[in-house]
Amino acid sequence: MDERIARFETRESCERFAKNAEDRGHPELARKARRRATEIRAARHGADSEVEKEALQAVYAYEEVLAQRNGKRTPASRTWQMIKRHGILGAVERTVNSKSETVGYRALVEVGMTDLAFEAIVLRHPNSFSDDTIERARQRLKDWNV
Repeated sequence: MDERIARFETRESCERFAKNAEDRGHPELARKARRRATEIRAARHGADSEVEKEALQAVYAYEEVLAQRNGKRTPASRTWQMIKRHGILGAVERTVNSKSETVGYRALVEVGMTDLAFEAIVLRHPNSFSDDTIERARQRLKDWNV
């Protein structure tokens, strides 16, 4: 990661840098700064494990996409409700096991963060999920040619 970006400690500093990078024609630096913002937010959320941290980072990355689309901060309301009811890992399981494709995946593809899709997280941390969830994640990523 770029040294300047790695030193950022607030989401706001990441966002300022990302906007300036885009204005100056450096979309890759902007993407890295936005990823750093999601890392900062996930760390402050208080995850108990690496898999929880990555899942929270995915939710925050999705919110970044929503904010860019809508021109204002937009929470992933349904996802947060599911997290509140079932916990972060339960929400990941339910999302991956849903019959329809996740909206979040397409959004993360747009910003170059496909590695934060819940399905990718499931496959990186198979000990945290059921066999059915792992198989569904594997199949989805195969269908998406990832």
